Parts: sequence; structure tokens; C-alpha cells
Amino acid sequence: MALSEDKVRGYIRRLLLSRMRILCNHGFFGLLLMHMVYSIDENAPTAYTDGVRIAFGPKFLEELSDQELDFVMMHEIMHVVLQHCLRTGERDPESFNVACDIVVNSNILLENKMNRNSITLRKYGQSMHLAPDGKEGYEYTAEQVYEMLPAGKKKSGKGPPLAGSGKGRGKKQLGKRGDEGAIWDDHSHWGEYEEDDTLRDVWVKRFEDAAEAISVRDPTNTRGLMPLFAQRLLEQLHKPQTDWRTILTDFIQEEVVDYSFTPPDRRFDDSPFFLPDFNGKEDMVEDILFMVDTSGSMSDKMITAAYSEIKGAIDQFDGKLKGWLGFFDAAIIEPKPFENEEEFRVIRPAGGGGTDFQIIFEYVHRHMQDKPPASIVILTDGYAPFPQEKLAGGIPVLWLLNNDRVDPPWGKVARITVPE
Repeated sequence: MALSEDKVRGYIRRLLLSRMRILCNHGFFGLLLMHMVYSIDENAPTAYTDGVRIAFGPKFLEELSDQELDFVMMHEIMHVVLQHCLRTGERDPESFNVACDIVVNSNILLENKMNRNSITLRKYGQSMHLAPDGKEGYEYTAEQVYEMLPAGKKKSGKGPPLAGSGKGRGKKQLGKRGDEGAIWDDHSHWGEYEEDDTLRDVWVKRFEDAAEAISVRDPTNTRGLMPLFAQRLLEQLHKPQTDWRTILTDFIQEEVVDYSFTPPDRRFDDSPFFLPDFNGKEDMVEDILFMVDTSGSMSDKMITAAYSEIKGAIDQFDGKLKGWLGFFDAAIIEPKPFENEEEFRVIRPAGGGGTDFQIIFEYVHRHMQDKPPASIVILTDGYAPFPQEKLAGGIPVLWLLNNDRVDPPWGKVARITVPE
């Protein structure tokens, strides 16, 4: 018998109330859940996600307490944001499902201060959360846990039991099972969008937007508001391509010292970076002006890549890199000083018009004469007329380009690749 409209509305209302509770109590998860489609599937024995929607079977939903429902909702959205639905590839699906569930449940357990009731369903028991080595799954990726599974289990579903898999043991525990071996999370819908690169990109953007929203809410307490898995994923997404520490260390021979760029050390003329002569013993790089092109020709991915390179430089120098970060298109967004990652993170991109490199040097000449930058790093696609070199006023300039099609007529050049 088909469900009545009133019944369906009641179920959906309960899902939306769960989403609201999660938004209040676990903000990052709640923000991500705002993007999901919710549905009631009369043919579903339990719950599932396909990467686009979260669906519940009516009977299963009725059996869940509010706390259990919140757990299931958080479980499904983690599969989505970690793109587990798109990552099975050539792996054994059942074993990969186990690995994904271990990672997801352990992260939810951590989010709930290791309260095991938070990952327990009365009918199905405590959900698995430990990797085969006995450590918590949140310490690993799904792929890493998958590689820990016994080879026999990968092939046949048989083998020694997984640690921390619930009340039962043995091959009953290949999924999230209770004493009777019943599975409550249906992964059979995974892979329906596996070839959809657009969906991958959409969720990367949604994840980054949620991370930004959390930082705006309280920029001084990002780590406290953002779950561990989100911190790690954000670092992976924004991993810089430029090994700033290695490059600069090659130039400065293990020490950055009290210096002057007048004149620059000519031993390093073939390097893409300008570095100073050495006059003292202070392990600090200071007064570097980073300018990021935010013009209309720069896509979100390009700006993210540029932003990530600067953060990478700060990370690799472990707080010993100081300077200014500014943005430009046809106008200058006033550069803001930073001395550490926290100060860097609160500086947000702005722009979207045409591109004018000349305004960078005009700004330096007009507004930074009292303390001019020691070097200028311009992160751009290079699609604009280049100004005359004399406008730099002798300040060394590095053009960090995101393509290999543009060749600046002067200054040093380095390049990064922006994913399609």
C-alpha cells in the first residue's frame, strides 16, 4: 500500500528536524546536510545515499530514536563529502564498504567525544569504528583501512574478525551488523555517479564553502568548530605544489638572515626566486608582498590554487615568514599584514574585474614608501599587459603563473598547475 501524502510529509519533517538538530550541535555536518535531497523509499529496508540524496525506508525510520536518526544522517553525509560513493574503483566493494564505515563511524565517535552511544542503534548494536590494527578509524583514510583488511577477506569475505566491529565477530562483521548479522546501511547505490566529475567538483566547493562559513562564524576557533576529518581534508585539497622550504633553503644555505636586497645576491640569478645577501643570523623571511590576481579570467580553482601556495609557504616556514597579502584586478584590494597562519586565514579574496599589473607597483610607490616590500610575488594567469620593469623600482619580482603559455618580459618566473 502506497504511503499517504501526510505520512510522507511527516517523515520528511522528521528528517528536516534532525538536520536542524545537527546544525545546532554539529555545525559543520549540518551545513553539509543542507545540500542534500531527502526522500522516502518504500522499497528501502533501511537507509542509503547515492551521493545526491539521502533516502530512508519508512519502517526503518520509524524504529529510530532522534539520537539514532542524527547518527544515521551524519553517517550518510560523511560518505558523501568524503566521496566514498565515487571511490570504489576496482576494489572489492564489500571490503571497501567496511573500510569506509570504519572511518566514518570513528570520526562521528570523535565528534561526540568518544561516547559510543552516539554510534549505536538499538536494533543493530554498536557500529564498527576500529581499524584492523586496533586503532581508531579516524586516524586513517578508507583506502588505508582497506589495505589493512586480510587478503582472504578482500577476495572472499572470509578471514579473521575485524577489531571493534560490534557485538558479533567473524564474517558476520563484514558490514555494520548486530547479533543477527543484519546490515543497516545500504551501499548498493554507490557508483551510480562514479564517472560524474561535476559531482566531485560540486562537493569540493560545498566542502570549502562550509569550511569558510565555520571560520567566519568564529575565526579564532576554527579548529574547535571543524571536525578532524574536515581539517585534514581541507589541508589535502589545499596542499601547495611549490616546495617553498626546499627551494628557499637551497638559496639561503640553511639560514635566512638579516639582509638587504640592494644589491641581490647574483649567485642565484638562475633561480626563480630572489634571495638576499647574508649579513646576520635571524631565521626569518620578512616583508614579502603577495598579490593574488582575482580578475574575471581567474576561476575559483585558480584563485584557490594561488591562495593555497601562499598558505603552503607560511606552513613550510612554520611561522617564520611575514609579509602582506593583497588582491587585485583593475583595482587594488589593500594588502593586509600577516605574521602567522591565523592572520593569513582571515584575509579573504575579493575582485572579479579586469587585470592591471601596473597598479601593484603604483600602490607600493604611493603607500609603502616608509616600509617597502623586500620582494613582490604576483600569483596570476598573466593575461594582461606587463608594465615596464622600471616601475618595480628595483624591488625583485616573482611571477607565479598558473599556465605555461605566458612569458613575462622581465622578473623571475615560477609555475603551478591548476587541475581541470
